[in-house]
Amino acid sequence: MEARKLTVDGAFEFTPRVFPDDRGLFVSPFQEAAFAEATGLAAFRVAQSNHSRSRRGVVRGVHFTTTPPGTAKYVYCPQGEVLDIVIDIRVGSPTFGQWDAVRLNPETFKAVYFPVGVGHAFVGLGEESVVSYLLTSPYVAEHELAISAFDPELDLPLPQDVPRVVSERDGVAPTLAEARAAGLLPVYAECLAIEQAAARAAQSLKDPA
Repeated sequence: MEARKLTVDGAFEFTPRVFPDDRGLFVSPFQEAAFAEATGLAAFRVAQSNHSRSRRGVVRGVHFTTTPPGTAKYVYCPQGEVLDIVIDIRVGSPTFGQWDAVRLNPETFKAVYFPVGVGHAFVGLGEESVVSYLLTSPYVAEHELAISAFDPELDLPLPQDVPRVVSERDGVAPTLAEARAAGLLPVYAECLAIEQAAARAAQSLKDPA
């Protein structure tokens, strides 16, 4: 598996080896050893897995989890295609306000690691696209927040040639500046501490004293 650092501090793209044959193919989108080597985190604790299906033009996000509790994500696309976007919304981060984007599909099975506190958005490019998420903490509705994917300050690379389909919540989400002024954004130092503590806890479960 190949790993590549993304523009956003702590975010990575992972590209696994795909093994096709006359029956179909085999692939391992998440490999803990490769993850640990790239990120420097001892382990990735999976508390919940999520699955979403989106038609062409659906824009989901920008979503993030309040910190604390914070959550990290590992995301890939086993059907269709999406443009997956990681946005640094952590106050104090050296890459605050920056983003990076990766096309995810079942040809390459690329995956993206989203560290604690960053924002996540994606756009459905295929007629029907499935996104699979591994999360380090369970979903709690009141902890999940959003900022606008259409914020001109962010200038996200949203395709102009597809009709946009957005949820009511995402359609009225605040801009990055508004969320920061309201004190809603995660703090970079706190995010790092939570991420590292979660990795240590996951490792201790694997290797009890």
